[in-house]
Amino acid sequence: MSIVVRDVREHELDSVLALNNAAGPAILPLDAARLRYFHERAEYFRIAERDGQMAGFMVGFGSASDHDSSNFRWFRERHPRFFYIDRIVVASRRRGGGVGRAFYADAQSYAELRYPQIACEVFLEGGADPALLFHGSFGFHEVGQHVMPETGLRAAMLMKPLCSYEWVRETYGEALPRVPWILQPRRVAAPMPELSTGTHP
Repeated sequence: MSIVVRDVREHELDSVLALNNAAGPAILPLDAARLRYFHERAEYFRIAERDGQMAGFMVGFGSASDHDSSNFRWFRERHPRFFYIDRIVVASRRRGGGVGRAFYADAQSYAELRYPQIACEVFLEGGADPALLFHGSFGFHEVGQHVMPETGLRAAMLMKPLCSYEWVRETYGEALPRVPWILQPRRVAAPMPELSTGTHP
């Protein structure tokens, strides 16, 4: 069956927490309070379903947010405007099945209307090559490294330019068409652009 990416629902947070904390050392652990912080503040918090089961989730913040991650702050000190992927988690039984690519395609379709770049990090301890290769194949490149003071973990800081952003801004400015695929996801921590009543060409 196909992969469905949609906004998380509040009653699914316990399942998201379990999925995160079973992901292994490449993903920082969460507690319920931190997950609630994501649910209340993240601009983008979506899950993927495959065969009716949760297959993963992704959390993202716009650069204007007050997100307290040291990795996020590292990017904000160096880049004025970007969409930051805080974490992506794919269930172990679903890895290699296209869920990660579905998430990145969905996140890019959201971000490229609003931000000139996507940012994320990959932890370098313990077998980072598959994650670095995955991101490199998606157009990300390393712009620096950062050691998280709260964990001591070193991360490769990655960014990808979104080529469509300039065209969108020149064509529509702040008045994006009011069509469903632009309105989703509706988790708005940072202000959404004012929307017109036009239709997408």
